[in-house]
Amino acid sequence: MNIVRFDSLESTNKYCEALDLAEVEDFTCYWALEQTAGIGQRGNHWEAAPGMNLTFSLVLQPSFLPADRQFKLTEALSLALVDFLSPFTFHLSPFIKWPNDIYIDGKKICGTLISTRLTSHHSSLITSAVCGIGLNINQSKFPDWIPNPTSLALLTGKRYDLEPLLRQLLSCMEKRYKELKSGHDTEPEYLSHLLNLGTRARYIYNKEEIVATITGVDPYGRLLLTVDDGRNICCGMKEISLI
Repeated sequence: MNIVRFDSLESTNKYCEALDLAEVEDFTCYWALEQTAGIGQRGNHWEAAPGMNLTFSLVLQPSFLPADRQFKLTEALSLALVDFLSPFTFHLSPFIKWPNDIYIDGKKICGTLISTRLTSHHSSLITSAVCGIGLNINQSKFPDWIPNPTSLALLTGKRYDLEPLLRQLLSCMEKRYKELKSGHDTEPEYLSHLLNLGTRARYIYNKEEIVATITGVDPYGRLLLTVDDGRNICCGMKEISLI
């Protein structure tokens, strides 16, 4: 387990994407105590108080994984986060808000941003992946513009030493990564932790408000829903949002 630590970076993902990833050892972690311009999903800013949370990027070399199965990497890392958080939260189960945010008690504790590079051959494989993780640990106060945040400290009433937690989380990720390499099917377990699976909820879909029920995820990671009016829809990440 190789961890490269920085006191401050603009963004661990940006740092990694500037590297020659072919020269980076598989499962190398770049950890910053502070990110001055962290990146979230949909191009949003990821807010994290300096030195209080885990903000890092994990570089993987999943050349065993075809490009059309890259969502399996999302499933594996999301389940690793569930594995890590479950012992801390007791009766409050972590859920995965599609595709890979982690929520506990209706509040967001973790965000993940995965970018991949592919071969150019007809049958493309993933040559490398940069997996950015922002996990709220000791932060107890958040800016007003962040909707429904929480942290491990808020959930448990305790403060934590970051480095041992990082090593523990990486061990969970390494276990799930090895399972992925062995061909383990993560979909049933991913769906068992998927927020709002089988539950009616309100969404904005292509600028239209709908009431729909999540029924699953297709092999490409797109969300499957049945709308109350009987339509079955298949959504990419930029097409739908939970109200």
